[in-house]
Amino acid sequence: MTEITIDLVTNNYDRKLFVDLPFRLYRDDPSWVPPLKGEALGLITPAKNGWFSHAKAQLFLAYERGRVVGRISAHIDTLALTMPAEQGFGPGVGQWGLMEAEREEVFVALLAEAEDWLRQQGMTRALGPISMSIWEDPGLLVHGFDHPPTIMMGHAKPVYREWIERAGYRRVKELLTYDLDITKGFPKIVQRIVASGRANPRIRIRPVDKSRFKDEAALILAILNDAWSDNWGFVPLTDPEIDDVGIKLKPIVFNDLISIAELDGRPVAFMIALPDLNEAIKPLNGSLLPFGWAKLLWWLRKPQVRTIRVPLMGVIKELQASRMASQLAFMMIENIRSAAVANYGATRSEIGWILDDNKGMRSIAETINSKVNKIYNIYGRDLRELGGKLPASTSSEFRDRLPRRSKMARFWHFHMPY
Repeated sequence: MTEITIDLVTNNYDRKLFVDLPFRLYRDDPSWVPPLKGEALGLITPAKNGWFSHAKAQLFLAYERGRVVGRISAHIDTLALTMPAEQGFGPGVGQWGLMEAEREEVFVALLAEAEDWLRQQGMTRALGPISMSIWEDPGLLVHGFDHPPTIMMGHAKPVYREWIERAGYRRVKELLTYDLDITKGFPKIVQRIVASGRANPRIRIRPVDKSRFKDEAALILAILNDAWSDNWGFVPLTDPEIDDVGIKLKPIVFNDLISIAELDGRPVAFMIALPDLNEAIKPLNGSLLPFGWAKLLWWLRKPQVRTIRVPLMGVIKELQASRMASQLAFMMIENIRSAAVANYGATRSEIGWILDDNKGMRSIAETINSKVNKIYNIYGRDLRELGGKLPASTSSEFRDRLPRRSKMARFWHFHMPY
């Protein structure tokens, strides 16, 4: 049997190999959207990702005959460790993510290394896949492989679910996205609720003002941190992360696609919608060169898209149990729906992700006739238990410990063509 070796990612060259692997594994998958390689590298580079201001990570690469055959990250978010245990994270909970592998044997080897690293850091439980912040790309796609993901959502091979579950992991949470035809008006009951809200002088739904981007972002963040604070998996965004989000999202923020709801002059809810950038970057195959940058800049001037994604919506906690919450949500949805169709040529929207136990948001999504189109699972396992079973073909030596690559192996791999 060919020996598999696991190596730590320690430098820029290793990180490039880490980013390049999915381009080979998914090259024949029409539903995969190649990320811009610069963005993917930024995610795993501490100096370029504000998440590392309160987190640490170790990346691993698997090699076979000098060729990269798998990857995984293991990471610890110190803010997540301070959250209540009943909300999913809490003391002793680490995560793994960014997992890709050619076959199950490789995956099991990588997972063992990630779990060992988490144990060495004092972790007693692992959640995954989370890549790498809960705000970035959480969960494993288990339903909806037949169409590409929208911006900031992930894709995966169907077989990964079997591998993870055979390794001893159990689903702890489902994340749902909903598909909605926005060319049609909403049901009459929703139209009446919207009309009633528009006639209420206490309520004002306004677009965001991009010329005051920093102030508007701070306002939305304050509502978000209040509205989502009791949700499973919630970790507050820090200032460095907010700065990163602002840089990444500002080019695709448009005033008429973000609404802020005010009650008696007080901001109490928001809804963010984004044109699906994946439609523009998919043909670029990960690179802005030689002319991808010009195509993207042209697209950003006035995006015309099929899909608008709604990644975030929030209503302050004191209103969440009231009828006012759903009324504000329907009003914001209708405002953005109208703008998306009229100004961006959109025909569908993807709403989510939404936690499987978020009955309020699921009810709103279903009332406007949207349907679940993708499901992402987050899995968990107690690290104090024995690990998952290795495939029967795996040798006893391999089970004991996977070797690290030598310097000569590094040199040989560097000079071998893909």
